[in-house]
Amino acid sequence: MVIGVVHGPNLNLLGAREPDKYGVATLDEINASLAVLAAELGATVDCVQSNHEGTLIDAIHAGRGRWAGVLINPGGLTHSSVALRDALLAVGLPFVEVHLSNVHAREPFRRHSYFSDVATGVVSGFGAVSYTLGLRGLVARLASSPAGR
Repeated sequence: MVIGVVHGPNLNLLGAREPDKYGVATLDEINASLAVLAAELGATVDCVQSNHEGTLIDAIHAGRGRWAGVLINPGGLTHSSVALRDALLAVGLPFVEVHLSNVHAREPFRRHSYFSDVATGVVSGFGAVSYTLGLRGLVARLASSPAGR
């Protein structure tokens, strides 16, 4: 089972970018911890990060037929990208939306997500642990249901 892990804009700066909000873990550290956990769960991860919406959409399209599901932190695109939402719906893969910070305790515009209503699950507010919680949930859902939802 291969899980696509999609990191949106500015997440390449994790560890240095606003550590009070996003923590001190780097993206490489998060990806490494996901790889270890995935192996424990009998899966692998295929990680991609881009600051460009089209690149993320292309990666999701390329995951069709290769990935069993998607773990996605859309970053700032959470609140603006209908195109990224449409890409996830188009490939028909179950996905879990993750956020490092608690978006509901932040600015009002961050409380709206174009993904949450169609996601298999949403995890936010636990820092880097949001990713591992999301991966555990997604793999468990995929293992228990052929449709993954």
